[in-house]
Amino acid sequence: MTTKLYVALVAATLALTACKNDTPAAQDAAADANAAMHDAADATKAAADATAKAADKAMDATAAATGEAAGEASNAMHDAADSTKAAADEAAAKAADATADAAQATADAAQKMADKAKAAADQAKKN
Repeated sequence: MTTKLYVALVAATLALTACKNDTPAAQDAAADANAAMHDAADATKAAADATAKAADKAMDATAAATGEAAGEASNAMHDAADSTKAAADEAAAKAADATADAAQATADAAQKMADKAKAAADQAKKN
């Protein structure tokens, strides 16, 4: 759109210069058109510069936001890994305790059976 405006202004200026009207009013109009064309070109350049600066700032903001989000995601992953490790350690400790309790219960039951067997054997010797 901006380029089309610039081309239209250049074409208008060329059209005005092609008309050979040497009157002072025509010369003033041609000068005004030429000045307007230069003003439009300057405005177009300023708009393009502003657009480029805005795009650069938007890219910088996007990069910063992306970097921040990546950092937050990384921290969340590390936190989740730490939580998972802590839960696994706790589960392993509970499993070890349960295994120890089960082993003790088995040993106690075996001791009771052994005591009963010895008592039965002692009773059999007496009879």
